[in-house]
Amino acid sequence: MLKSNRRIARSFANRASALRSEALACDGKPVASLPPQHSARRTSTRFLDIHQMGNKAAIEKERARLADEMNRGYFADMSELRKHGGKIAMANKIIIPAMAAVKFPIIEVDQSDGQSFKLPISCSGKKVDQNTPSVPKATLLCLSFRASSQAMIDSWGMPFRNTFHDKEDVHLYEVSFIDSWLLCRKPIKRLLLRIMRKPRSEDDQGPLRRQIVYSFGDHYYFRKELKIMNLLTGYVFLLDKFGRIRWQGFGTATPEELPSLLSCTSLLLEEK
Repeated sequence: MLKSNRRIARSFANRASALRSEALACDGKPVASLPPQHSARRTSTRFLDIHQMGNKAAIEKERARLADEMNRGYFADMSELRKHGGKIAMANKIIIPAMAAVKFPIIEVDQSDGQSFKLPISCSGKKVDQNTPSVPKATLLCLSFRASSQAMIDSWGMPFRNTFHDKEDVHLYEVSFIDSWLLCRKPIKRLLLRIMRKPRSEDDQGPLRRQIVYSFGDHYYFRKELKIMNLLTGYVFLLDKFGRIRWQGFGTATPEELPSLLSCTSLLLEEK
């Protein structure tokens, strides 16, 4: 009986070994076993294979993304920040013509009260709530991927709000991006939004309110579309009523760049 059990056990072991060999074979050639440091990458690829049902294009796209993210990381961003203080480029001096402007990619955001909506609010978009009865003629979107860029965002947002505080057809959004897997889980996300909730300040009493919103999840392709690489700096986009980018700025606002932002906003308000 004991010998019979041992034979059965060896048989199962041999079958398991054969199955592993078949799984690691590719085009009839055995594939060498991967070292431990690559096990996570192999698991990710296998997970993608199952859910993409052998979609080679999706696998290649994911591999290209992995290579891109590995080639540029925190230290590269920090090196650039030390070199130019987040000013990766100068802001536009004049407004971008409507014919040459590209649309800002749609992104879903959450308010601190838990309500979700999509930005930008354009002529083809939906209204957020009763506080936004019409599509704004000009929208300033300030994007922050790390807390270190908040001071840069304020250098644009505060003068903008002070200049157009009485304009009902101007919107100002500060979007904070949260890509941590843990913080994006629903229970943690709800708790985080509750913590972020702040009483309405005196600066937000006029028609133009500083609206702070949050975007959770994977933003890789969103960043690629806007050519955003350095996550330690701030990005500012001025949009028209059709959601097109008519002006953009980076890093901390300079005295020469602020008048450009304000004058371009005034031109958008005059457009019909």
